[in-house]
Amino acid sequence: MTTHAAFTSNSELNIALHGEVLWLTITREERRNAMSHAVLHGMTQAIDAAQSERSIRAILITGAGEKAFCAGADLQTAQAFTTDYSEPHGHLAQLLRAAKASCVPLIARVNGACMAGGMGLLSMCDMAVASSHAIFGLPEVKVGVFPAQVLSVLQHLIPRRTLVEMCITGEPISSAQALQYGLVNYVDGDVDTKLQWLIDRLLDKSPAAVRRGLYTMKHVETMAFEESMAFTESQIALFTLTEDAKEGQKAFQEKRKPVWTGK
Repeated sequence: MTTHAAFTSNSELNIALHGEVLWLTITREERRNAMSHAVLHGMTQAIDAAQSERSIRAILITGAGEKAFCAGADLQTAQAFTTDYSEPHGHLAQLLRAAKASCVPLIARVNGACMAGGMGLLSMCDMAVASSHAIFGLPEVKVGVFPAQVLSVLQHLIPRRTLVEMCITGEPISSAQALQYGLVNYVDGDVDTKLQWLIDRLLDKSPAAVRRGLYTMKHVETMAFEESMAFTESQIALFTLTEDAKEGQKAFQEKRKPVWTGK
């Protein structure tokens, strides 16, 4: 991987490449991995930079320790939600935009409590694996605010009535409920073993297909039917022109494992 300033850790966010997976770990365990502006800015930069690094096949989001994935905004700070009211784009909003535009899969490793803004980090990811002891909640109403930005990425993931209940009561749900509602892909007592199993199933697939596929999925999400059909019928033609598509079909015919170039 090319050395890039965006892949440099800071005191509150550890950035490390493990094989083909870029790990972004919030290292504020004493604050239950609450989000700081340094964390949000660092994540945004890393996700943006990873788009041009073909060696990075996935980005993993997690928190240090075993108690908390992310407790949301740090309410102990004077400016928990913004640093500059004259700036129209907040740090969390910019991170959610970067995640939405990412063609590198984002995976959440939910190692503990996932609350408030932490639900935004979870929801912006394409897949999620949670520990059995993880809990999930939107407690903002308990401190007089509401999970506004989080709704942009959460509202289509879980049933509407469940979402309303979580928002207006502020009460958490268990990992079992999160799995039932489709908020996470898997729940396991050994979160890292299950996580590695999921990553392995991703890494042996065509990098080009995954990259272009995520691009396609994210663009058709808000399109009307005819618009999405016009877009996807042109996209499928482009898929077939990649080196990976040609290699995949050749490998299938020759009954062997494909050797991907990612192009």
